[in-house]
Amino acid sequence: MKPKIVVIGGPTASGKTALSIELAKKIDGEIISSDSMQIYKKMDIGTAKVTKEEACGIKHYLIDCISPDERYTVSDFKRDAENAIEEILSKGKTPIIVGGTGLYINSLIYGIEYQDMEFDEEYRNKLMKKAENPEELEKLWDEANEIDPEAMQKISKNDKKRIIRVLEIYKATGKNKTMQEKLSKQNGVKYDYKMFVVTIEREKLYEKINRRVDIMIENGLEKEVRDLISKYPEFPTAMQGLGYKEVVEYFDGILTRDEMIDKIKQETRRYSKRQLTWFRRNEGAIWLDGEKAPKENINIILEEL
Repeated sequence: MKPKIVVIGGPTASGKTALSIELAKKIDGEIISSDSMQIYKKMDIGTAKVTKEEACGIKHYLIDCISPDERYTVSDFKRDAENAIEEILSKGKTPIIVGGTGLYINSLIYGIEYQDMEFDEEYRNKLMKKAENPEELEKLWDEANEIDPEAMQKISKNDKKRIIRVLEIYKATGKNKTMQEKLSKQNGVKYDYKMFVVTIEREKLYEKINRRVDIMIENGLEKEVRDLISKYPEFPTAMQGLGYKEVVEYFDGILTRDEMIDKIKQETRRYSKRQLTWFRRNEGAIWLDGEKAPKENINIILEEL
C-alpha cells in the first residue's frame, strides 16, 4: 500500500499555512512547502514566509534553501520534495505538502517528470527580455500557441512565466509541454496523495490580499528589495517574482509608490484567480471553506484520510 500524503493547496492568503500547522499538530506531521518563491533565502517579507512563531515548532522543508541568484526548476522541486517525504516517513510522521504553486504540486500528484531537460539560459534570458514588452509578449503567446494549443488554452496572455515555460520545454525536448506531461505520467506516482483546496469567497479573499500587501509594506518590503538588489545586481529569476518586480519598477521610476502598492495588490488578486482556475482542474480534490475554524476543516481532512 502506498503511503498517504496530504496536499493542501489554494490561492494566496486563503489560510493554507494556519490550517496546515494545526493539522500537523493533530496528526504528527511535518510540512513541505510547494511555493516557488519561499524556496529562496532572504526573500521573507514579499513571499509571506511562515515565521518561527507561526510554525509552532512544526518542521518545514523547502523554505530558505536556495540563493536568489540560483535557478530552481520543477524537476529540482520534485526531487527535493520526494526526498523530504521519505525523510518524514522514516520518522513515522505524516508528510503535508502545502502551497499555491500548481506546477509544483502537479509534478508530485501526477508524477510529471522534467528531468531530461537541459535549459538554455541564453534563450531563457532572451525570452524574459522580450516578455517585458506587451506587444512582444503577445507574439510569444502566439508562438507558444502554435506549439502547444492544448496547454495555451489554460494560460493567460499576460502570464509571462508560463508562456516562457512552454517555449523552453519545446526547445529543450522537441516535445510540447502537453506531450511531455502525458509521457511522464505513464510512470505512475509513488504515493497516495490526498488533495485538499482551501478557498474563501472572492471579495473576502481580495480584502485579505490587500491587507497582506499593506502589512508587507509596513514590515519593510522596500528595504528587503533594496538589500537584494545590492547583493544580487544582475536581477536573478527570483526578482521577477510577484511583489518584487513591482518594487523594482518603483525604484526605476516607472511607478509611483502608490502605483506600486496598487499594482502588487492587483497582480496578486489576478494571481489568486489563476490559482483557483488551476486547482479546479484537479479531479478528486476536496474543497475546504477557509472561513471555517481550522478544527472543522481538520475533521473533514481526517474523515477523508
